[in-house]
Amino acid sequence: MTQHPVIRYTSEASWALVEDKFSPYAKETLSKLIQFLEDEVWPATKVAHLQLPLDQERRWNTVIPIVAELKGKAKKLGLWNLFLSKSHYPNFGVPLTNLEYAVMAELLGREGHIASEIVNCSAPDTGNMEVLARYASPEQQKQWLIPLLNGEIRSAFAMTEKGVASSDATNIQTSIRQEGNDIVINGHKWYISGAGDPRTKVHLVLGKSDPNNKNTHHQQSIVIVPADAPGVKIIRKMHVFGYDDAPEGHCEIIYDNVRVPLSNLILGWGRGFEIIQGRLGPGRIHHCMRSVGAASAALDLLIQRVTDPTRKTFGRYLFQHVGTVVTDVAKSRAEIEGARMLVLSAAMQIDKYQAKGALKEIGIAKFIVPSVALNVVDRTIQAFGAEGVSQDQELAGKWAGLRTLRIADGPDAVHMQQVGMRELRRAEGLHQRTAEQRRKESALLEKARIKAHL
Repeated sequence: MTQHPVIRYTSEASWALVEDKFSPYAKETLSKLIQFLEDEVWPATKVAHLQLPLDQERRWNTVIPIVAELKGKAKKLGLWNLFLSKSHYPNFGVPLTNLEYAVMAELLGREGHIASEIVNCSAPDTGNMEVLARYASPEQQKQWLIPLLNGEIRSAFAMTEKGVASSDATNIQTSIRQEGNDIVINGHKWYISGAGDPRTKVHLVLGKSDPNNKNTHHQQSIVIVPADAPGVKIIRKMHVFGYDDAPEGHCEIIYDNVRVPLSNLILGWGRGFEIIQGRLGPGRIHHCMRSVGAASAALDLLIQRVTDPTRKTFGRYLFQHVGTVVTDVAKSRAEIEGARMLVLSAAMQIDKYQAKGALKEIGIAKFIVPSVALNVVDRTIQAFGAEGVSQDQELAGKWAGLRTLRIADGPDAVHMQQVGMRELRRAEGLHQRTAEQRRKESALLEKARIKAHL
């Protein structure tokens, strides 16, 4: 039996676990994606870097030519919006499950710069499309979702605020209030991904619309804000470990008396927290899927480096020296396999119960997988020495992106707290079962004593 080409980039054991859960359409799409990545996307990565100008003004106003060209090819091949499952979004999605997309996202994550964008599966657009598909009105969908699905525009999600502990969304201070038939927005946001892109035409802005509501989870609302609305002021592009991530960027933005029509409110007043919970769940697992791919690609580089005959020292391959290289390879493989299982498990739970029913699995994956991927990349950097931190390798960029993921979409501590508290809810049941077990043990011991005396 011919093996599926995905085994080149994953493990036989992993594929064996999920193969029978893949539809014929999904298997065909996966094969097509692998061919496209191998023939077109991965070879184009360095070209894309070269096509991004060094000049500060031009790099923020550039649509990278080879990316635009490959997006057109991907669309024609049907490799488009793969993240949007039809079972959850019947009017807009594609016939793929989250599990099927998880395997594809791992492949996209092997190259973290352009691959996801080329197939219209990159953040923050993915999360924004899910919000609009699930919660927006038909008019809002027509104006903003359809162009996003078609790849005609890009978007930003404005939640994080400067000077505010934004990991707790109830702390958000941006003011959203109704004034006649308008909504007025005032606030100071930062690290708003995608806001620097010249193609970004819309921001989804989270703010406080009812600060006095006793239920802190009903104080927030989300509003659609055109990127060119008067009062939307991009103050600066923030750096991440020295990377500016142009042309998308992560921007500091002031919304200064921005006015939009009342019809730009999504779902209703006080529904913002509900919306972001629905948005962030799938987005978190998408990040984890790609992180597994980044780690896998790093391990491949590590193996090639330590077996490269041109890199021998003192007449030996790097892996032949007394030290930890072979151990590092083994640990990396084990960690990747475990991380992948966490991601696939979470994806299956989302397919069965949607994101709300998979919060534990998503949370565990979110604080485990990026750290695992960081470990693998760090070992590979060590094997490459100075080259590992240079612009001649993608490793430094991978490390920066993965390290940022330990903060993005909720820091590790928040997910650990949530998972830990969820586990502690089992305490009462555990005490009851233990008490019942001891009761049964006591009864058996008493019978044994009576029998011994007889």
